Amino acid sequence: MARLVDVIEAMIKQMIEENNGSATISRSTLAEQANCVPSQITYVLSTRFSTGSGYIVESRRGGGGQITITQIKPVGTDDYIRSIIQSTGDSMTQQEAKIFLVNAVEAGAIKQREATSIMAAVSDRSIAKVDTDIRAQVRADIFRNALAGLLI
Repeated sequence: MARLVDVIEAMIKQMIEENNGSATISRSTLAEQANCVPSQITYVLSTRFSTGSGYIVESRRGGGGQITITQIKPVGTDDYIRSIIQSTGDSMTQQEAKIFLVNAVEAGAIKQREATSIMAAVSDRSIAKVDTDIRAQVRADIFRNALAGLLI
């Protein structure tokens, strides 16, 4: 059974797809449809629909808490990869890397095989011997360098 955050993400992506790359939603209405609390919608928006993930999220105060989510259409593959590299902070979790890569594949910026290879390189298993205090920084460095290698 899919996790609730995955279900909410799929619902939002479907709305975006049905509306040509942009959707305006009400947090409370979507929460009712997903049978959850509005804060779970906020969590999904902040973790799965960031600029680094290829989306712009605009929140409007008042008017029922309308939120507009727009999928960023990259100019070109290299531009998309560069935007991911620039969006990557000094550290990242394995889940953040996965989200970036899934979105890059969906956008057509990289192939599934490339994403799988990069994910293997930055997985917890690959960097298990790295001190836990710096593991997230090492993962981000490997991630950025692997993507930069695709630009060559």
